Amino acid sequence: MNLERGHDIPLNDAATRTLDALIVDDEALARRGLRHRLNQRDGINIIGEARNGREAVDKIRSDGPDIVFLDIQMPGMNGFEVIRELHADDLPAILFVTAYDEYAIDAFEVNAVDYLLKPIDDDRLDQALGKVRARLGRHRAQSQKNLLLRLLGELTGRPIAQVEDFEDGLAGGELKPKELPKLAIRDGGKTTWVRQEDIEWVDAAGDYMCVHADGETHIMRKTMKELEGELEADFLQRIHRSTIVNVKRVTAMQSHINGEYFLTLEGGHTVKLSRSYKDKLKYLS
Repeated sequence: MNLERGHDIPLNDAATRTLDALIVDDEALARRGLRHRLNQRDGINIIGEARNGREAVDKIRSDGPDIVFLDIQMPGMNGFEVIRELHADDLPAILFVTAYDEYAIDAFEVNAVDYLLKPIDDDRLDQALGKVRARLGRHRAQSQKNLLLRLLGELTGRPIAQVEDFEDGLAGGELKPKELPKLAIRDGGKTTWVRQEDIEWVDAAGDYMCVHADGETHIMRKTMKELEGELEADFLQRIHRSTIVNVKRVTAMQSHINGEYFLTLEGGHTVKLSRSYKDKLKYLS
């Protein structure tokens, strides 16, 4: 970080200078997706990643990032416990990345703490980054910590005077993670709800989509483009004009001489990634 902690950053400087960023998430796919989005934006320099809370604390102390994209739900030390480990003089701007439900999101907004709801929306990312820059021009570490204390009190339902007083309230299950959305598959008068995380792959059959999930095949009448817009882009990616695949279910990948790739899924099924969708390889590396 270019400026010494504890000193105000002029508003115009905070609005224009490059911010050093640290990404903290236990899922490699989530880190990669956020890195990709941030690399497309000016004024953000990614100085590192952390796979867990302990790594995050060490990197924040050693590297002094301006902003930390902090996943809340991590095994071992969660996001709030990371905050507890830090002192006011080494606390950067925190932008929480969360899958919490709407009750928790209301608490974030009431207490003016920035957050990104998974899956991350590009417009929401830009909005949050703008808020962080504005806050850096007005507040320093202690005021940031006060915001976090108010948030913790709101989430736990009890006043918290200092971060050290916060122990295992959130980790103990007071808040439930937001459920990943389900896909509604209608067949006549019947509607079947399929969890998107259970979808293995989708392929087109004429005017119909075949949704393969948990060993079953569901048929729905919808265009590939329409269906793609309803699915979670963090893990359900279109890899061919007629195929969508759950990248979390890919176990092996083999290149072909013509620039295409063959992906093997957990159940043994093989799908093809065409050359025109080669940019999707970043979700598989």
